[in-house]
Formats: sequence, structure tokens, C-alpha cells
Amino acid sequence: MSAKKESVLEGFKAFLMRGNVIDLAVAVVIGAAFTNIVNSVVKGIINPIVGAFGTKNLESYKSCLKPPCKVVNGEMQGIQLEWGLVLSAILSFIITAAVVYFLMVLPMAKVLAKRAAHDKAKEGVQETMEISELEVLKEIRDTLVAQRGPSSGSSTGAHPTS
Repeated sequence: MSAKKESVLEGFKAFLMRGNVIDLAVAVVIGAAFTNIVNSVVKGIINPIVGAFGTKNLESYKSCLKPPCKVVNGEMQGIQLEWGLVLSAILSFIITAAVVYFLMVLPMAKVLAKRAAHDKAKEGVQETMEISELEVLKEIRDTLVAQRGPSSGSSTGAHPTS
């Protein structure tokens, strides 16, 4: 029974030590830190720009769906749509997506395209070498068949064909 527990623990340890699990953990931590940066950009730069045309806090944009939209004794009376929160979240998402695309995805795509072109060129050279080797081997075969003469070729059942 202890061997089974050891194998389960060993399997769990192997799972945790695989590169993709560690990479995922690092990505989550970096993503959380990056989220704070994006939220700060939205609150510190985007909201004041929007505030030049309206309120300084983008999240304070609201509409009353069912009046009266008042706070009475700490409770909201009526139904209020807080569309400023949604707009702020959308701007955060767009900024995050743009930064990830332009700073991570696009450069990585260029690197991978260069690597693929290099590998393709290397593969083309390898095919050329294989074809050259095949041609040399055919020439050696033809030379050996010619040196043997037609009588020795017919006794072994081999025919001098190209």
C-alpha cells in the first residue's frame, strides 16, 4: 500500500515539475500584476480624459431604469444601470488586449516565422543533399555494372537498368 502512495506522490510531483504547470503559475502571477497596471492606467489616464468631457470618474456614469433612483436609509430605491462600470471594464480589456498583442503576440509571431523560414531553408538544403547522394550512388552502381560486363550480370539475375 505504501508503494501505491509513493507512486501517487511521485506522479503528483512529476505533474507539478512539468514545465507547462510552472509556466502557467508564472503567467497567473504576472497577469495579476499586469491587471493592476492596466487598472491604474484606466483610472489615472483614461478616466481623466473622459472626465474632460463629463465626470472625472468613468465608473460614476449611471442611468435610472425604474425611478426613483435615490438612496434612502442606505438602500437604493428604484433600479439603476451602472453602465460606467461596464465601459471601464471594456476599456481595461481593450488596453490589456492591445498591450498583450503588440508587446507579446506580434513579436513572438515574427520570431516563429523567422524560425519556420530558417527550418524550411534547412530542409531544402537537406533534400538537395539527399538527391545529390542518390545521384552519386546511381553513378557508382552504373559504373560497377559496366565494369562487370553483361555476362556476370545475367548469372546473378541482375539486369543493368537505370
